[in-house]
Amino acid sequence: QLQLVESGGGLVQPGGSLRLSCAASGFTLDYYAIGWFRQAPGKQREGVSCISVSGGWTKYADSVKGRFTISRDNAKNTVYLEMNSLKPEDTAVYYCAADRYRGFDCRYSGMDFWGKGTLVTVSS
Repeated sequence: QLQLVESGGGLVQPGGSLRLSCAASGFTLDYYAIGWFRQAPGKQREGVSCISVSGGWTKYADSVKGRFTISRDNAKNTVYLEMNSLKPEDTAVYYCAADRYRGFDCRYSGMDFWGKGTLVTVSS
């Protein structure tokens, strides 16, 4: 069974950090670009960050630039989202998704597989 499983969410104070993981089972992430998305209560899902197949291209939403870092470890079949300087407005369910797109860059559309999400709550 092809699955993506997110982990690492939780409750953190403003200014704190979390590292989210996106692990694949049943397939290898080597051939997929990966995106991280989030959906806050009452809001539409938005693209947060993505990384190309090669790992050489990354993209970030303006709201997280300079605070979040995406990376991939193909040997561990896992993609990470390091989140620093967290703000209450970062509170959301975070999802990872895999895209068969093999271009040099990455995108927030055309995802083929989705995880079920992990909740991040930023609150004092």
